Amino acid sequence: METTCPDLRAGPLRLALRPDIGGCIAGLWRDGLPVLRSLEPADVVEPRDAGSFPLVPYSNRLGFRRFRWQGVDHTTQPNFPDNPHSLHGVGWHRPWAWASDGPDRAQLSLEHAPDGDWPFAFEARQSFVLDAAGLLSTLAITNRADRPAPAGLGFHPYFPKRARSRLHIELSDRWESDAGTQLPTRRVPQPGIDADVAHLDFDHCFEGWQGAARLRDERLRVTITSSLPYLVVYTPPLKDIYCVEPVSHVSNAIHMAEPALHGLRTLQPGETFEAWMRIDVAPV
Repeated sequence: METTCPDLRAGPLRLALRPDIGGCIAGLWRDGLPVLRSLEPADVVEPRDAGSFPLVPYSNRLGFRRFRWQGVDHTTQPNFPDNPHSLHGVGWHRPWAWASDGPDRAQLSLEHAPDGDWPFAFEARQSFVLDAAGLLSTLAITNRADRPAPAGLGFHPYFPKRARSRLHIELSDRWESDAGTQLPTRRVPQPGIDADVAHLDFDHCFEGWQGAARLRDERLRVTITSSLPYLVVYTPPLKDIYCVEPVSHVSNAIHMAEPALHGLRTLQPGETFEAWMRIDVAPV
C-alpha cells in the first residue's frame, strides 16, 4: 500500500495526508503557517504525531477494554500506552486505501473484519475537500456485520498552542470524570468556554454545543462546525497543543444505562452513519 497521496491545495491552503498511518491528516497549512499541528508526511511516525485522525467506531475511552452488547460480552485490546482503556476506536491504527479525485480532494477507505480490537465488521470512508477558505472532512461507517452493531464517530484535530490562543464555545453541560479512571461520572452545568487556552485544563466531553467553536490567536482565526452534537476539549497545560473534537457520543457511552440517550448509534446490517466537520481559516 502506498504511504502517501498527493498534497491537496486550494488558494492559500495545503493539506497533507498519511492514509497508511490511521488515515490521518499529517498537516494543514495556510501560506505555510500551521493551522493544525502539522508535520511533513514523511515525518509522521504514528497517529499521535499527526494533525488529526478519525475516531471510528467509537470516540474517546471504552472503559476497561470490555463491554456488553445485546446480551453478549466482548473485549477489546490495549491501543494506548499505559492506559487501562481502549481509546478512539480502531481506524486510527489501521492503514486506509486512498483515491485522489483532483488537486483539492481525496477519498480514503477502510474495511474492518472482526478481530480482537473490535468484534463487528464495518466499512469506513473519509473524504477531504479543500477550498480557499477551509477544509471539509466527512467520515462514515457502514455496518457489515450480520447483526446490529454499536457505532460512533468523531474527529480528533490538534491545534498549535500559540502565545494568545483563545477558545470561545457555546455549551450547556460538562461531563465530570473520575480522577482515578478518567471515565465520565456525572453531568454538570457548563454555560460555555471563553478563555485563553493557557488558563484552561480540560479533558472532558461537553454537551449542548451550539454554533461554531471559535479559535483565535495572534496569527489565525479558526472556526469549527460539525454535524456532530458533542465536543471533547483537551487543553493540557504543559503541552504545546490542544484539541477541539466533534464527536457523536459521550465518552464511554456504551457502558451507560441508556447508550442511545448519550449519542451511541445502533446500526442495522448495511446501515450507514455519516458525519462532517468543517474547519474555516482566516488571517487575523
